[in-house]
Amino acid sequence: MRPPRGGGFRGGRDGGFRGGRGGRGGPGRGGRGFGGGGYRDEGPPSEVVEVSSFLHASEGDAVTKLTNEKIPYFNAPIFLQNMTQIGKVDEIFGPINESHFSIKMMEGIVATSYAPGDKFYIDPNKLLPLARFLSQPKYDSYSKWFEVYS
Repeated sequence: MRPPRGGGFRGGRDGGFRGGRGGRGGPGRGGRGFGGGGYRDEGPPSEVVEVSSFLHASEGDAVTKLTNEKIPYFNAPIFLQNMTQIGKVDEIFGPINESHFSIKMMEGIVATSYAPGDKFYIDPNKLLPLARFLSQPKYDSYSKWFEVYS
């Protein structure tokens, strides 16, 4: 019995699903391939906005209270007012109307060196609106149709 025409177990002329010469949009054919882009250091932002105030240190991290109406991305860089990066957002916790988050400090920066009330800043592009975390109303297409045509 002869193998199927597509090349059988090893894949067709393009190398099959994952490998070979970039089959199905892989690296050899102009596709994105597998693995994504990875981390890219974007450098300091052009502007920063206040995001939180320091509460206390806990296990090497800084625990802060959110002072901005928007929620920061996880792993978003946190800065001082002079745009010196001090760490990244680690965990976000607390009720939606009074959120807190912890900052994983960069190497060589100690969380206990800050006093309660010290302000921290973030790139405004690294903030999400609060509405993104609230439940959205269900959309019922039938009742919407009924309202329009009745």
